[in-house]
Amino acid sequence: MEIVCKNCHHTYKGHYCNNCGQSAETHKINWHFLWHDIQHGLLHFDKGILYSFKQLFTRPGNSIREFIEGKRVKHFKPLSLVVVLATLYGVLYHYFKINLLPATSEDSLNYPEFNEWISTHFSWITIATIPLFTIGTFICFKKQGYNFVEYFVLNTFKASQKLFSHLLLFPLLIYYNGMIEIQKVTSFIYAVDIALTFWTNIQFFDKISKTKAFLLSVLSHLIFLICFLIVMAIVLLCTGKLFE
Repeated sequence: MEIVCKNCHHTYKGHYCNNCGQSAETHKINWHFLWHDIQHGLLHFDKGILYSFKQLFTRPGNSIREFIEGKRVKHFKPLSLVVVLATLYGVLYHYFKINLLPATSEDSLNYPEFNEWISTHFSWITIATIPLFTIGTFICFKKQGYNFVEYFVLNTFKASQKLFSHLLLFPLLIYYNGMIEIQKVTSFIYAVDIALTFWTNIQFFDKISKTKAFLLSVLSHLIFLICFLIVMAIVLLCTGKLFE
């Protein structure tokens, strides 16, 4: 039976238009359609965010390696996942007016303004750090057979993993917001980030020993820190803040 596509008016047979890919079945737009669209489009409940969340906290390195090697249907798209989670974190950061840097009278930096800038640009800041992480990974694990873009995907998933953990630990930031103890909380969250990174790398690079994967992960993180400091120095130099 020939079908005329409602999207591009191409005549075809089967369940999907071979010209534009639209399904032969189009449902009436109602509340059921809206809920279905939210499930499968925005949150992709059945095989998206929740699936990725489970995988990133049960078998992170193995699941990311499988994704890179072609097992991709069930995962939420890695870069989209970072944007969704980072945006959500930025909104919470702004709403609860989280202040991680207590100001002093001698500081020239406007801390409320700085915190507001962080909250409104959090997703972009997160994405901007991924290439820096990737440089370290590529240098240290160059012999493991993956290219730079594949390492970028690995670090994109690791960024999502960290954001998931940050969201889970966010109540601590709310509770200690405005207190001196919040610096200890941020140190704890940073330690969790490091632990997750090393755990993921040890699983991902399963062709080398765990000790070697751990040591290369340490070196990779040091390279990231150096790259990050260089970039920050350039940014501060360009904005005239470095020598104030």
